[in-house]
This record gives sequence, structure tokens and C-alpha cells, in this order.
Amino acid sequence: MKTALIVLSDRAASGERPDACIPIMRERLGAEYQIVRETVLPDDAGALQAELIDLCDSGKASLVLTSGGTGLSPRDRTPQATAAILDYEVPGIAEAIRAASIAIVPTAMLSRAMAGVRHRTLIVNLPGSPKAVAETLGVVLPILPHAIKQLNGETDHG
Repeated sequence: MKTALIVLSDRAASGERPDACIPIMRERLGAEYQIVRETVLPDDAGALQAELIDLCDSGKASLVLTSGGTGLSPRDRTPQATAAILDYEVPGIAEAIRAASIAIVPTAMLSRAMAGVRHRTLIVNLPGSPKAVAETLGVVLPILPHAIKQLNGETDHG
């Protein structure tokens, strides 16, 4: 499964601190997922939109995981940037992530993360902390192969 990993972090993009989320995503995904791109961007909606459009419209990735920019701070623009380029949302993924996360950390209810589809690419916003990335991937990993098969018309709805 061709997968792109994107981290949104002003500090990591500027080199002020190393990114710790992409290694967690890569490790949790395992060999079944072919990582086609790893990108660290500042918290910039336009840069994220351009990256998502490139990945989705070119067919370079079947799955895009973003990390960061889903909270309430003024620079957290990942959900808006993602929503602006989607063909449609897949709200159950974000709902499941929040439901599982709230049991661990009550402030997870402040997450505005979303999931959706552009063309045949599934995009999932994950939180910005390495611990939360690992926990939330545990929630969504079981359904990702089926979701990608559905997007590719490989399942029978019969």
C-alpha cells in the first residue's frame, strides 16, 4: 500500500527540534505499507494543501497520514486544509480515534482531526505527539486495508 507521511510542525520544519512522529508512523505501519514520501512541513495550510493535492491527484499514494496541527491553537490548520481539498469525509475514522483517545487522555476531545478521500486516496489526520500517534494508529490500522480495497473497487458490497 503506497503511503505518504506528513508532519505539520513549525519547530520540526525549522530544525528547532527533530520530528519524532514519522519514525513512529513508519514503525507501526510495518512492511505492508510502502512509504513513498515523508515530509515535514510548517503549520501552513497552503503548503499542506499543495502536498495533499500532489499526492492524491498523481496517484502517488493510496493512503496519506498527517500528524499535527489538529488542536485549538491559531496555527493548527490541518483539518481546515484537509477539508478544503477532499471529495468527501469519512467521519467514522476520526470519531473512532477520538473515542479511543478520550479514554486515555480527556483532552483528546479537543482534537479536530478528520479523515476523508480525494480521488482514490484516503487521508487521515493524526495528533501531533509521538505517543498519541502510536495510540491512534492502533485504532485505525485494522481497517486501513479494507478501506483502500474499497477505494480501489476491490471489495464486493453484495
